[in-house]
Amino acid sequence: MRSERGIPETRGTLSAGRPLADLTWLRVGGPADMLFQPADEADLAGFLRDLDPSVTVFPMGVGSNLIVRDGGIRAVVIRLGRGFNSISVDGDTVTAGAAALDAHVARRAAEAGLDLTFLRTIPGSIGGAVRMNAGCYGSYVADHLVEVRAVTRAGDVVTIPAAALELRYRQSTLPEGWVIVEATFRAGPGEPAALEAKMADQIAKRDASQPTKERSAGSTFRNPLGRSSTGKADDTHELKAWKVIDEAGMRGARRGGAQMSEMHSNFLINAGGATAADLEGLGEEVRKRVFQHSGITLEWEIMRVGEPAAE
Repeated sequence: MRSERGIPETRGTLSAGRPLADLTWLRVGGPADMLFQPADEADLAGFLRDLDPSVTVFPMGVGSNLIVRDGGIRAVVIRLGRGFNSISVDGDTVTAGAAALDAHVARRAAEAGLDLTFLRTIPGSIGGAVRMNAGCYGSYVADHLVEVRAVTRAGDVVTIPAAALELRYRQSTLPEGWVIVEATFRAGPGEPAALEAKMADQIAKRDASQPTKERSAGSTFRNPLGRSSTGKADDTHELKAWKVIDEAGMRGARRGGAQMSEMHSNFLINAGGATAADLEGLGEEVRKRVFQHSGITLEWEIMRVGEPAAE
């Protein structure tokens, strides 16, 4: 398939001007110049190799931690699908495609007697979890990651050891435009039934404290003062984002169809009919109020991309 705009041939699916709202958990956002869903790794590598180097590429997971602005994205958005969601177990390692859901990887590992239970309640897919060094319950991707396979912007397939990604609190050093296609984790042993029970308990705790039935993108802001990447003894997250938001009087605050959840004030939700501008604008208002109240500058955990709507 080749477009009149010089987009390379591919065996995958290309969609010009594709609206992205239905691909994000918050259900907002304008169109991508082009959405590319590659058939497999070779298709992705060939596409990136032949794509004009000046064209911006934006890898997108399942949109669980993302606000796409109302004007859309001036880029080729790459979204991995079925050819990238395999999960395999070999000894004490689990290898998962970047499109595999975190929850599915946790369950598959548990069935094999391996403990990656921290992934069970993290929304999204493995590619995003690696890029953001996702974590909860004191465990992070950095604790378990062995290596990743990625396709560079030039179309080369490379294997990157975990240390080279310099995983930190909600950050990594993956170069711009590179696409993670697979990740390998090492996990400790556990009894499958006990691991399943542990995950069930985590789910129950999450559902009791977070607005899981609402349209949200997970935690909106990073916990202040977090400096460690691994959840080890020097990891300091005693100061929670929700607490400083509450103290600034912003629990339940609204702007248009956007709201800071009454259930958990660090969750930004689309309460109905919100635009990306509503959501981002409310988030910025929260940051302003928190700084005025406590002198703390909250950092976004949700990624915001694209352009605002034209005036």
